[in-house]
Amino acid sequence: MAGSVVDLFSGGGGASTGFHAHPSFQVVGAADAQLGKPSSGRGTLDCNATYRLNIGIDPVEEDLGSIDPSALAERLGITQPPTVLVACPPCTGFSRTLAKNHLEDDHRNTLVGKTVDFVAEFKPEILIMENARELIMGRFNVHLASLVEVLQGRLNYDVKPEIHFLNRFGLPQKRERAVLVAVRRGLPLLTLDDLWAGFTIDPKATHVRRAIWELPALKAGHASKADPMHVTPAIRDRAVFERLRAIPADGGSWFDLAGHPESSTLLTPTMSDRLERNDLGSHPDVYGRMWWDRPAPTIKRECSHVGNGRYSHPEQDRLCSVREMAILNGFPADYIFSGSINNMYRHIGDAVPPLISFQLAALASWILGNPRPHPEEFILPNTHLRPSDIIAGL
Repeated sequence: MAGSVVDLFSGGGGASTGFHAHPSFQVVGAADAQLGKPSSGRGTLDCNATYRLNIGIDPVEEDLGSIDPSALAERLGITQPPTVLVACPPCTGFSRTLAKNHLEDDHRNTLVGKTVDFVAEFKPEILIMENARELIMGRFNVHLASLVEVLQGRLNYDVKPEIHFLNRFGLPQKRERAVLVAVRRGLPLLTLDDLWAGFTIDPKATHVRRAIWELPALKAGHASKADPMHVTPAIRDRAVFERLRAIPADGGSWFDLAGHPESSTLLTPTMSDRLERNDLGSHPDVYGRMWWDRPAPTIKRECSHVGNGRYSHPEQDRLCSVREMAILNGFPADYIFSGSINNMYRHIGDAVPPLISFQLAALASWILGNPRPHPEEFILPNTHLRPSDIIAGL
């Protein structure tokens, strides 16, 4: 009989996808408030539609910061403790890329502590949480400390939070994340480090080239006839398009325009000023192209514009498509996204990479007494990763 999984802060289904695809588990409930931005109302992110299309169940739309856990259990129809509770609160309030997060404790960070209330109500065998690395090592890691204290004390769980670069586990993206595993006392406390002990990944398997090389060429503002998710937004600002077109292929960025004969028109005043001061600023990757032979940079929720980071195609004059960005964040190649194109990119950037959540499902199955999985058993089907990419004995 498959173990049951409840996914809180379920977004577009990244965490659920791994468990949904694993034979040991069945996803039985999910909840998300669908907030596009802190200033927007419920439903604006439209992620529950994406979730439903791929997982097959309809998440409840609830503010998980205010709802009583027993009321949520009733709305989800949960009458028995789930085997696994996945709770991945928004990471925006912890992320080091936002300057204010180094000074102010974002109110969304309290959702980490709120997870204790859901654990107390649902009583899962295993809790899994994924977030920004600052959950563990940031200035406001008191939220994690409080969570761990209650889990280990009053609620009788053993807990281990770790920080990982997820390209180590085959993700074609340099994404540094905190992953917490908590198990009901008496179960073995195993982590991704244990799952991967004795194995490593061929570095070439984590490169952009390997992940998206075979996708057909595409112009900005167009979609592939064969795959509607291989679509990229139009670049309507001519100055932005000319700037991108002038940036060198395979890893170029805006500061490479310094010696361009038309630099005076290609560079914004801010860029010109920074070049004069030899100061690339806090966002040197804006308008950057990805490198073919490196992992992609961290794909964040606002990855829908070439000016928001190193999100441009290595050689084509456009943003990486929805499909390309999804593959780089570990989604299966047939995943369907719903809503506006901006929201599709947000669903991708917000997600726990499914390639990783499938490994967490394999780990949870092992914790629950099933045999340790072989490497080919923790590769999510229909992703870029192959069994031959895993190297034993290192």
